[in-house]
Amino acid sequence: MKQLIRTFLIVLAVAFIFIFIVARLNASQGLSGGNTLTIYNWGDYSDPDLIDQFEEETGIRVIYETFDSNEAMLTKIQQGGTTYDLAVPSEYAISKMKEEELLIPLDHELLPNRQYLNPRFLNLSFDPDNAYSIPYFWGTVGIVYNKEMVGDKTITSWNDLWDEEFRNDILLVDGAREIMGMGLNSLYYSLNSTNESELQQAKEKLHTLSPNIKAIVGDEVKMLIGNGEAPIGVVWSGMAAEIMYENEDLDYVVPEEGSNLWFDNMVIPKTADNIEGAHQFINFMLDPENSAQNAEYVGYSTPNEKALELLPEDISGDERFYPSPELTEKLEVYDNLGKEVLAYYNDLFLEFKIELR
Repeated sequence: MKQLIRTFLIVLAVAFIFIFIVARLNASQGLSGGNTLTIYNWGDYSDPDLIDQFEEETGIRVIYETFDSNEAMLTKIQQGGTTYDLAVPSEYAISKMKEEELLIPLDHELLPNRQYLNPRFLNLSFDPDNAYSIPYFWGTVGIVYNKEMVGDKTITSWNDLWDEEFRNDILLVDGAREIMGMGLNSLYYSLNSTNESELQQAKEKLHTLSPNIKAIVGDEVKMLIGNGEAPIGVVWSGMAAEIMYENEDLDYVVPEEGSNLWFDNMVIPKTADNIEGAHQFINFMLDPENSAQNAEYVGYSTPNEKALELLPEDISGDERFYPSPELTEKLEVYDNLGKEVLAYYNDLFLEFKIELR
């Protein structure tokens, strides 16, 4: 019995020593909460040179993980198994995270570079007074098209996509809010409609678009449109900008019936270990020079007024990606529709996708 107890104590001591050594190694390698910052962001959504610069300036090591949808990001943070110090959700996801108490309030005194943000992108409905979030990028949903391939056709409207000459020509992004929103807007309804009759009408109208739809895809839309394998795509503005950079025959339009004005904002999740470091990173990215560099690298629109002045005129003056306030006032931000309504949107979109097969 004594031998058994002694063996147990030896094993216990070795385990404690091992834990101590691992902890010291982690600290020396920058893996403690104060020396690391774990960022959860969309793929290819930050200039890697800026991440390196932040690490060099602060001594904080950045661990950068990516997600491909707000839903995937929400699930991961809800589970709480991974420590994320900073995330970049979209507006409706921020509303949901606030409801579920998944966010830490921001200390604006630690964010002096907030002064450079354009006031029209602050104090929006999904986060009054920006208590929990700071704008990162913004943009629209619209139509990218190949001017050479569509010939003398002029595309200015969602309803132009129903032209029978565009049979098997159109790619759609794989997003329920985006495509149901397109259907709603084409009928001059709000893309935040909760009216069951309007939603059914939108789905039925999308069904009549089926002959013109080539495929519903993800990031492949960039390659397919860029290579001329399809002349038309319904995409986010930054995605359009990226493809257009590679192909001068492409153009982008925000449809006249209206569309989505979206925002991706920086937030600090409840899982955060390094709250101070998260504030440092947010303030670093709000620096006008850093914000301009990031916008030029990523291709999406910056909400930073001072950074906009630093961007080349061919970027900052392009009203397709920096539309006038008059146009943006006609656009809608996605509301958090709640679980039941959002599930209904998803069901209708799934029915539409099944009908295409």
